[in-house]
Amino acid sequence: MRWLLVFLLASLFFNVLHGWLRKIGLGKLPGDFSFTFRGREWHVPLASSVVLSVLAMLIGLMF
Repeated sequence: MRWLLVFLLASLFFNVLHGWLRKIGLGKLPGDFSFTFRGREWHVPLASSVVLSVLAMLIGLMF
C-alpha cells in the first residue's frame, strides 16, 4: 500500500514538473510513457519513478 502511495505521488510530481524535469533528463528514460487522452497529455514515468525511489532509499540509508 505504501509503494502505491509513493508511485501516485511521484506521478503527480512528474505531471506537474514535467517540462523542467525533461530538461535535466528525467522523464525521457526508456520505460517512461506519454500519451494523449481526451485532449490532455498524460505522462507515466515508470523508469524515472524507480530511479527516484532508489535515490531516496539510498539517502534514507545514509541518515
